[in-house]
Amino acid sequence: MKNLTLKNLALACNGTYVGAKEAENKEITCIFTDSRKAEAGGLFVPIKGARVDAHDFIEQVMEKEVLATLSEKDLGEKPFPYILVESSLAAVKDIAEFYLKQLQIPVVGITGSVGKTSTKEVIASVLAQKYNTLKTQGNFNNELGLPLTIFRLRDEHEMAVLEMGISDFGEMHRLAKIARPNTCVITNIGLCHLEFLKSRDGILKAKTEIFDYLQPDGHIILNGDDDKLVTVQEAKGIKPVFFGVENHQGIWADEIKPEGLKGISCCIHAGEESFSVLIPVPGKHSVYNALAATAVGLTYGLTIEEIRRGIESLQSVSGRFHIIETPKYTVIDDCYNANPISMKASLDVLTDALGRKVAILGDMGELGADERKMHQEVGKYAAEKEIDVLLCVGELSTDMAEAAKAVNSKTQVRHFTNKENLMKEIPEILEKGDTVLVKASHFMEFGEIVEKLS
Repeated sequence: MKNLTLKNLALACNGTYVGAKEAENKEITCIFTDSRKAEAGGLFVPIKGARVDAHDFIEQVMEKEVLATLSEKDLGEKPFPYILVESSLAAVKDIAEFYLKQLQIPVVGITGSVGKTSTKEVIASVLAQKYNTLKTQGNFNNELGLPLTIFRLRDEHEMAVLEMGISDFGEMHRLAKIARPNTCVITNIGLCHLEFLKSRDGILKAKTEIFDYLQPDGHIILNGDDDKLVTVQEAKGIKPVFFGVENHQGIWADEIKPEGLKGISCCIHAGEESFSVLIPVPGKHSVYNALAATAVGLTYGLTIEEIRRGIESLQSVSGRFHIIETPKYTVIDDCYNANPISMKASLDVLTDALGRKVAILGDMGELGADERKMHQEVGKYAAEKEIDVLLCVGELSTDMAEAAKAVNSKTQVRHFTNKENLMKEIPEILEKGDTVLVKASHFMEFGEIVEKLS
């Protein structure tokens, strides 16, 4: 890893190197936090968890030809080098910031209440048409996940597309300090993490901390249809590029046509140029993702044809509107996370499906004082859309079910206290040919339902 000698690592994280002098200039090959994934030549970062302290595995890890380890504990004299630090988590963030500076590649930082991951996927797909691009994998978007993503970068990479997720004030500031983005993309300001951020104005304030470390010659790309983001007219002397469907002042789309579960087609306009494209992920939200990717692609010199090709070659991700065809059902796996906006967007797509339309919806977390009302709104919306079967799971989803039942519609509604009870009855409820949407907040672990249906 470029310039990551043990000596530079210690300097980067204000640690104290302990070990043989001749090892100081050795360069590590990787950085890992999971003791089970030890690699020869790597650096082990032991993190103290709620139940396990990874420091307990240092001796075991160092038997696997690992070059060095961080440690919050003074280990005394050891036959292996280590760097003594006050906090492994703080150190890993400092090291990531240092390493990214060594590589000197453009960084696209993506945040927002809804659609970060799907927007990240299409932006990376577009940029990959011209550049060797690394993107965030899975949910590695927090104060530990972001550094671990950065540590996957190598000299051959030409672009980094980094997802940045937060739940409280100050977090984005710290993430931005690590990533120092050249381009900031914000998807929207929705109703997420209200437990901590209190209001959409609070969410706007927290998300726009991403500008704190925006590069002086950087770019800002914002959803111009979002009433909060459109108020951002300048940051650090940089004017945003807006994208939208209603707002036509930047990159915009019209001729939007749902193509069932095959995706959604539209015409994208960018200045004097325009192009038609089939986005292979259904739902109007996919149009916004493609617009953001178009804006990023143009920023980095891609042609319209390269941008179109990148959008149309997009692959869906497990848990993020991933469509699974089984011998019995079509399953829409959207179970990674949920909030009222994304729930309604997913229900909109379900209405375009063939066969009976079944929604398995679970509790949504971190919604604050109005959480019951927001669950009621989703239940009411599902019934108004006349989804054939609505299966609600969890304590909060009691309100979702009751609100759906109160609507005079054809929707069959049932409530289950937990997913185990639901899964026992799935064979009796579902019919061959059904299209089944599975969606809830991550803590509900609805992936188990997807596995059963698959």
